[in-house]
Amino acid sequence: MYGYVRPPLGMLPEEETERFRQIYCGLCHTLGRRYGPAARFILNYDFTFLAIILSEPGEDEACRARCLVSPLRRRSFQPANAALELAADESVILAYWQLRDGVADHDWFHGLKYRSVSKILEPVYRKAAALRPAFDERTRLQLELLGQLEAERCSSIDRAADAFAVLLEAAAQEVDDPVRRRVLEQLLYHLGRWVYLVDAADDLKKDAVSGNYNPVALRFGLVSGVWTAEARREFAATLDHSIHRMATAFELWDFGIWTPVLESTFYNGLFQVGKAVLDGTFQAVRRGRIRKNHKNEEETT
Repeated sequence: MYGYVRPPLGMLPEEETERFRQIYCGLCHTLGRRYGPAARFILNYDFTFLAIILSEPGEDEACRARCLVSPLRRRSFQPANAALELAADESVILAYWQLRDGVADHDWFHGLKYRSVSKILEPVYRKAAALRPAFDERTRLQLELLGQLEAERCSSIDRAADAFAVLLEAAAQEVDDPVRRRVLEQLLYHLGRWVYLVDAADDLKKDAVSGNYNPVALRFGLVSGVWTAEARREFAATLDHSIHRMATAFELWDFGIWTPVLESTFYNGLFQVGKAVLDGTFQAVRRGRIRKNHKNEEETT
């Protein structure tokens, strides 16, 4: 997906860094086992983080195996469990709907790559959608709502970010414990809001050149994707508010062995990523987009 949600691994003890790597590899193996080798290419930090949030406070004994990334040396990874399977299923669903959005947003030629990849992914998407019908329906509806807001060039960052936040919040619906489910819904809602806004800020200059919809630029009246001092301060405060709300929800539940990784992410990692995005120094492998690329009406008419 987007690669923004990451713990500051350089600040963590080696044991915690290895634990994070093992669940990252575990999600990769789970995607491959459930959906075939091609599904591993949608692996990302953000859904690894989702798997951690949904995990039980204990830890399963790690497995060891070779893979495409490490064909000669066996590497440790977390075995498949309910949290990893849920994260894998929802990764496939979201990736598919984003590809379909890409088809809808481009003419036949420029949409060819989206159409081709979505066709490849369609059989595994159908399997995932059958397993998680509620999340599939919520994803479709929320991305349709985002499309409407973008087509209208809505300048409200709250309305646009809420559409994606509600989508991510739905990932907690299958949690049985009602108190835990409520905690995770709040945490995931504000995480989704933060991710959407950071993604928009990261694309300010690119969208200024292409004419693509960007609610942050519209909200603050930014020219050529360049921040004013006042707009930057206000936007940074908005990002920080979402992080504080995540941290508040995080403190209400015992995440067990995952506490150090989550704590370092909420109290350090997200602030570091947000600052790097605002400074224009953030670098990430981009495997997808939240926001669709609606051109200016003048360019599409």
